[in-house]
Amino acid sequence: MAGVSSKQQSTEHGGWRPRRNVGAGEQERQTKVWLLWSLLLLSFMCGTRAFYVPGVAPINFHQNDPVEIKAVKLTSSRTQLPYEYYSLPFCQPLKITYKAENLGEVLRGDRIVNTPFQVLMNSEKKCEVLCSESNKPVTLSVKESRLVAERITEDYYVHLIADNLPVATRLELYSNRDGDDKKKEKDVQFEHGYRLGFMEVNKIYLHNHLSFILYYHREDLEEDQEHTYRVVRFEVIPQSIRLEDLKVDEKSSCTLPEGAKSSPQEIDPTKENQLYFTYSVHWEESDIKWASRWDTYLTMSDVQIHWFSIINSVVVVFFLSGILSMIIIRTLRKDIANYNKEDDIEDTMEESGWKLVHGDVFRPPQYPMILSSLLGSGIQLFCMILIVIFVAMLGMLSPSSRGALMTTACFLFMFMGVFGGFSAGRLYRTLKGHRWKKGAFCTATLYPGVVFGICFVLNCFIWGKHSSGAVPFPTMVALLCMWFGISLPLVYLGYYFGFRKQPYDNPVRTNQIPRQIPEQRWYMNRFVGILMAGILPFGAMFIELFFIFSAIWENQFYYLFGFLFLVFIILVVSCSQISIVMVYFQLCAEDYRWWWRNFLVSGGSAFYVLVYAIFYFVNKLDIVEFIPSLLYFGYTALMVLSFWLLTGTIGFYAAYMFVRKIYAAVKID
Repeated sequence: MAGVSSKQQSTEHGGWRPRRNVGAGEQERQTKVWLLWSLLLLSFMCGTRAFYVPGVAPINFHQNDPVEIKAVKLTSSRTQLPYEYYSLPFCQPLKITYKAENLGEVLRGDRIVNTPFQVLMNSEKKCEVLCSESNKPVTLSVKESRLVAERITEDYYVHLIADNLPVATRLELYSNRDGDDKKKEKDVQFEHGYRLGFMEVNKIYLHNHLSFILYYHREDLEEDQEHTYRVVRFEVIPQSIRLEDLKVDEKSSCTLPEGAKSSPQEIDPTKENQLYFTYSVHWEESDIKWASRWDTYLTMSDVQIHWFSIINSVVVVFFLSGILSMIIIRTLRKDIANYNKEDDIEDTMEESGWKLVHGDVFRPPQYPMILSSLLGSGIQLFCMILIVIFVAMLGMLSPSSRGALMTTACFLFMFMGVFGGFSAGRLYRTLKGHRWKKGAFCTATLYPGVVFGICFVLNCFIWGKHSSGAVPFPTMVALLCMWFGISLPLVYLGYYFGFRKQPYDNPVRTNQIPRQIPEQRWYMNRFVGILMAGILPFGAMFIELFFIFSAIWENQFYYLFGFLFLVFIILVVSCSQISIVMVYFQLCAEDYRWWWRNFLVSGGSAFYVLVYAIFYFVNKLDIVEFIPSLLYFGYTALMVLSFWLLTGTIGFYAAYMFVRKIYAAVKID
C-alpha cells in the first residue's frame, strides 16, 4: 500500500510517470473501442425505438398538402392472377408514372402507379368527377365492357395505397353470443382493397363511386409552429351509382343521390356503356399514433387459436420427447451394457441388434454426390428460413415494408450458399467422394435448377394471360445473374473448404464385404415409415399452415412471425426426435442402409403438407379454371419440395449424430 501511495503522490506532483505498458495500452484501446460500439448501438436503438420499422420515417403533412393516392394491382383469390390497375379502363392522369420497385414487389405482381385522385390533407370533397371532358360521361366500348364484366364475375379486388397504407373496406359483423337479438355485438373487421363490382340476379354492377375516409393524427408541437398531420388509416366505401342519378356541374363537381333513391350502375357486356367515375374525400382525426397505424390492418380474431396451437404443440412435443427420450436412453443403456460385457461376447454376437451392423453402418450409400448436394441445399434453406423468421420477428420485415420479405429471402438464399457448399463438401468427402468440382456444381444447380424450371414454365402461362404476376424478362435475367454470379461462386468456395477439411470421424471401421440384410417386417416399409414419421411434425404446425396458406392464396397479411419462430423451433425438435427413433428401429432390424431412407422418412411431414394443400384447394378456394389450378399446384409442389429438403436435412443430421454417438459408446473388437 505504501508503494502505491508514493506512486500516486509522485504522479500528482509531476515528478514520476509510470512507464507505458504495451499490454495495458492494448487493453485500454480495446476498452475504448468496446465503449464506442456500445454507445453507437445504444444510440441506434434509441433512434429506432419510436418507429414501427427501423429505417422508415413518417411523412408529415401540412394543411392542404397533396396526399398521393397510388394504385397497386387487381387481385382475385379465384384466379390467382394479379393485373395492373390500368389493365381496366379506369381514368388516367395526364402522365402515368410507375414507382421503382424492389425484387419482392416485382415477384408479387405489384405495379405501383399514380392515379388522378386529387386528395389534400384535411380538405373535404363532397363529390368530384374523374376524367370528365365537358361533363361528358365515360364511354366503355364493347370490348372494355366485356373485360370489366369478366373481372367482376371473377371477384377481383382493387388495391390502392395512400402514404404506403393500403386501402381497406370496413365490414361490420353482428355476433349474437347470448342468443338474444337485442344483445347483438358489432364486430368490425377490415377487408383488404375494395370489390371491383358485384352481381345480382345475373346482372353485373360496377363500383364507380369511391368514398375515401382518411384518418389523421395531429402531432403535438410547440407554440408558433404550424400543425403537422400524419395519415394513420385509409378506408373506402365503394358504391355503384347509375349515370342518370348523378348530377354533374361545369366545375366537375357532382351531387350524390339520397340513400334509397339511387340505382346501381349496370355493365352490359354486349354493348357500350356510359358512366361517371366519381369520388369523395372525408377526413377524421384519430388518436392512433403513426407507429401503431398498421394495427388496424393486422388485427385478427384468431390470436387465441394461435396460442392454443402453440401450447398444444409444445405440450405434445415435450410429452412425446420425454417418453421417447426415456425409452431410447433406457434401451440404449441396456444395449450398451450388454454389448460391453467382455465375458459374454459370444452370447452377444448371437443376439440380434444394432451392434451386429457396426461394420456396415457407415458404408457409403448409393449416389453420395446427389445425397450430399440435396443436404447442402437443405442447410442453405435452413439458414435462410431461420434468419428470415428471426429478423421478421424483430419487426424489420413487416407488411409495411412492401416486398422486403421476399427480397430478403432471395438474397439470403444466395449468400447462404457458402454454408450449404461447406456442409455438402465435408459430407461428400466423408462418403468417400473424390470429384469435388462436379459435386459443387451439383449442389449449386440441382435444387435451384428445379425451382427455376418450374417457375419458368408457370411464368410462361402467366405471360399468356397478360398478368402483372408474370416476372419480366429483365428481372429473370437479373435472377439468373444472381444465381450464377453470387450463389454458384459461394457454393464452390464453401465446397472447396468443406472438402479440404477433415471428414467426419466415424467411430467404427467399415467391413470390406457387406453384410446380408434379413427380410424386413411390413412396418419397416419406406412408405409406412414416411406416414409414421410425418404425423408428429405436421401436427405441431398445421394450425400455422392455415394462416400461411391464407396469406399466400387469399391476399391476407401474415405478420405473426413470433408464433412462426416458436413453431419452427418445435418443428426442428420434433423432426430430430422422430428421425432418431426411426433410425434406431431400422438398425435394430439389422438394416444398415439408413442414409437415403432416413433423409426420405424425416421429410415425411411434407407428404401431409401436400395432402393439406389438396384439402385447402377443394374446401377453401373457389378455383375452377385450368391455369389458376396449374399455378396453385405448381407453387404447392415447390413448397412441398422445399419443406421436404428442410425437414429431411434436419432429421438426417440428428440421426447421423445419434448413430456416431451410440457406436462410439460400444466396445468393438
